[in-house]
Amino acid sequence: MSDLLLKNIRPLGTDATDVLIRNGVIAEIGRIGAADGVAVEDGGNAILWPGLIDAHTHLDKTTWGMDWHENDREAVLRSRIDFERENRIAIGIDPHRQSMRHAIGLAAHGASHIRSHVDIDPTHGLRLVEGVQETREKLRGIIDIEIVAFPQSGVMVMPGTFELLDKALASGCEVLGGIDPCGIDRDPKGQLDALFALAVKHGVGIDIHLHEPGELGAFTMELIFERVRANGMQGKFAISHAFALGMNDHLRVGRLIDEIAELDIAILTTGAPSATVPSVKRLREAGIRVGAGCDGIRDTWGPWGQPDMIDRATVIGMRNGFRSDTDLRLALELVSQGGADAMQLEGYGVGLGCKADFTLLDGQTVAHAVVNRAPRPLVVKGGRVVARGGTCIVEMP
Repeated sequence: MSDLLLKNIRPLGTDATDVLIRNGVIAEIGRIGAADGVAVEDGGNAILWPGLIDAHTHLDKTTWGMDWHENDREAVLRSRIDFERENRIAIGIDPHRQSMRHAIGLAAHGASHIRSHVDIDPTHGLRLVEGVQETREKLRGIIDIEIVAFPQSGVMVMPGTFELLDKALASGCEVLGGIDPCGIDRDPKGQLDALFALAVKHGVGIDIHLHEPGELGAFTMELIFERVRANGMQGKFAISHAFALGMNDHLRVGRLIDEIAELDIAILTTGAPSATVPSVKRLREAGIRVGAGCDGIRDTWGPWGQPDMIDRATVIGMRNGFRSDTDLRLALELVSQGGADAMQLEGYGVGLGCKADFTLLDGQTVAHAVVNRAPRPLVVKGGRVVARGGTCIVEMP
């Protein structure tokens, strides 16, 4: 952690002022003279925003920086999962090198925290987790990485996966993942009972991928609600994607939202353009913690995506029909404070006493900064400058 005096910045888009950081924490806000022995940076009247947060991504998957991966496969979930599992070694997707590239890109574009789902299956064991854990250690002080033990290929249909998840949680994964209990495992009771048992054993939360649409997804959510109540896991469960909440049944969705709010379940969206996604405004109005993530970027699943949460805010904004300045500000909040709320981060923000994790944004207003998508002038982590003009102080491997 470092001391730093940042001058001529606009916290959250307000009037220009200065910020003094002591021991990695915001110690003073206001017009501040020179401080002995403290480095000074001129913010150039940029907007000061808390660190952006990618609360749903897959660091172990990207082909970023590799030769172009030609994709000629049908867009079917199960076939994409199987292809990736069976071919990632031959393709050369090294989990440490590629996760470094992805995470450094996020840091360069203003991110301070990542929640990454990392595949665990009998084919690869814990090799992918170990690669991302190595990245986490090497980037400590640059960006924080939280690892989700993720059984992407399924639990019940992949014997040995349950035991590997148990080992992964014992080895330092902070969250337990899951995926489509009906669509992937075809055994919702079996999968969910197994996941909740592991989560209770290790004292961790659960973040489950739920691509299941419509009434099928609603049924799975109801099974989740029962188990959250039975296991006392209110506030410790997250549903990623939650495509069922985008179905065309306002009353049915409303009842699901009411239960999600009551149980303090977080929702993590990627704003997927090709799916029925939940209305983030409706979720927020219900008091639900809503975060966002860039999901997979440029991988064997597809060519899209950038390691940049402003880019993801744009995708989410367009998918949700955002046009007003107020809505554009909400899009930015989803990829920052929303992610912090979903991950339950302590000391997050740009107020006195908050950790000095933030980025500068180039724009006349907050809304302008979102659509401008200019390189971040300065990124600070723990009071230390870690990126300038879109370039991280750590080079891409």
